[in-house]
Amino acid sequence: MRARLVIALLFFLMRSGVKAQELYIPSIKPNTVFKAGEKLSYQIKCGFIVGGTTTLSLEETEYKNKPVFHATAIGETTGLAEQLYGVKDIYESWFDKETNLPYKQIRNIKEGSYTKYNVVTYNRENNTVYSMLSGMHEVPEKILDLASTFYYLRRIDYSRVKDGDVIFVNMYFADEIFPFHLRYMGKETLKTKFGKINCLKICPVVEPGRMFKSKDDLTIWFTDDGNFLPVLVRMDIRIVGSVILKLVKYENIMNQSVIEL
Repeated sequence: MRARLVIALLFFLMRSGVKAQELYIPSIKPNTVFKAGEKLSYQIKCGFIVGGTTTLSLEETEYKNKPVFHATAIGETTGLAEQLYGVKDIYESWFDKETNLPYKQIRNIKEGSYTKYNVVTYNRENNTVYSMLSGMHEVPEKILDLASTFYYLRRIDYSRVKDGDVIFVNMYFADEIFPFHLRYMGKETLKTKFGKINCLKICPVVEPGRMFKSKDDLTIWFTDDGNFLPVLVRMDIRIVGSVILKLVKYENIMNQSVIEL
């Protein structure tokens, strides 16, 4: 059960205390951040135990004759965790190259004996989504999906964001609207396997309670360069303890990174 919890949490599916209709998605800058062929690989650690891996990969393709990015996020258990409770969750997104808004998503998960497969398509003209499993739903304008959210956050112009400012994002997941507010905490130098890295620190605000002790128990660090690579995620969870998702390999990034300096 612990392995399933860790894999689920690494994708940041935490409800915030803000109502969906009150949220605002900030504008994004032209994409000079990522390109087709980029692949990011992460290791998941629970304390000293390596429990799984996550990969984020990006390709170019077409959707209904429109050029789009196709993003794939895969989280899976390894080693003892795989033997005890095998998890392999795959999330795919086809999103617009200019707006970063998704047209289609696929959720294909296997967690122990539990499996689920769903396809969701987005109608941007009338702000609805169609789920293969549950039918039509009205959604807020500019809503994102799971995989496209990672890339959307990287395209925000952080030079316009001040310490303590809150970024609001709506995401559609598991046939529900998930609102997020993410607090920008400024810049910080992080020690990693690549050396010291200049980073931007963002704290998605979670609800204290059964899983988290405080609203700042989830933190993401992005490289402070032209790529805004998510280099580290740390979650402090009551049941599990400290869960770390750290970048261990990157391929085909668009710009020279502070990792390489």
